[in-house]
Amino acid sequence: MNAPRFSVVVPAHNEEDVLGRTLGSLQAQDFPGSVEVVVVDNGSVDGTADLARAAGVRVAQEPTLGVCAARQRGTDLARGQIVVATDADTVHPPDWLSRIDAAFRDDPDLVAVGGPCRYEDPPGWAAVLPRLGFGVVDAAHRLTGRVGYVTATNVAFRREGFPGYDTSLTQGGDEVDLLRRLRGQGRVTWDRANAVVTSSRRLDQGLAHTLFVSYGYYYAAGHVVNRVARRQVVGVAPPIRPGDAGQVRRVRQRWRWALGAGIAAVAVGRLAGRCATVD
Repeated sequence: MNAPRFSVVVPAHNEEDVLGRTLGSLQAQDFPGSVEVVVVDNGSVDGTADLARAAGVRVAQEPTLGVCAARQRGTDLARGQIVVATDADTVHPPDWLSRIDAAFRDDPDLVAVGGPCRYEDPPGWAAVLPRLGFGVVDAAHRLTGRVGYVTATNVAFRREGFPGYDTSLTQGGDEVDLLRRLRGQGRVTWDRANAVVTSSRRLDQGLAHTLFVSYGYYYAAGHVVNRVARRQVVGVAPPIRPGDAGQVRRVRQRWRWALGAGIAAVAVGRLAGRCATVD
C-alpha cells in the first residue's frame, strides 16, 4: 500500500465537545491526495475515542498524560510522508493542507513549515497580543529567513528523518523544543497566510494568569526545568474544559494566594531591611 501524502496527528484528552468540528474541517480539505487522520486518545474518560471512531479516522491510545507523549505516539503510527500536528480544538481552512503540500513541493529540501493561529472569540487583550507575536515571527522570517517559533497546532514536517519529541517535556516541548530539533535537520519555513482558528479557552483565565502561570510557569519554567532534569519536574497544566470550571477556579485561587504571599514576603523583607538601616 502506498503511503498517504499526509498524516494529521490530533492529540485529544476529554475533547468530545470540540473534536467533531476539528475532524469536520479536516475531512472538508480540498487537497486531492491521500490523507489519514490519527486521533491520539490521551487518557480520556469521555466519548472522545468513540466520536473519532464514528468519524472514520484512526484512533490510537496513549495512557501517559502529556501532549508530547500523545504527539509522539501519533507520529510513531503515522504512515504519511508528511506529518501535520494540530489540536483537537482547532478548525482548519479548506486549503490548509493544499498550501502545506505546495510549500514542500516547491522546496525538496524543506524539513518543516509552520503557520499562525487565530483565537476564536478571544478576550480583548488576546485578540491583539497573539497577532502581534505572530507578526514578529513573520517579520523576522522575512528579514532573516529564520523561523523563531512554531505553534503546535499548525506545523508540518517530513516523516523521514523526524528527530522525535522530547516526551520528558510538557508545554513547549511540542513547540520550542520541536523547532530546535527540526532546525537540526534542515530548513524550516513559515506561511503567514495559512492560519488556523483555535479555542481561546486557556486565555479566558485572564492576562495575568496567562502570562505568569500558563506561559511563565508551565511553559517557560517547565520547559527549562524539565529539559535540564530530563524528567517531568513541572507537570502538565490543568485541562480547561467546561466540566473543569470548579477545578480551574480552585487552581486560580491557589495561584492568587501564592502570588499574594510572595508579594507580602518581599514587602516585609524590604521593610525589615530599611528598619535595620535606620537602627
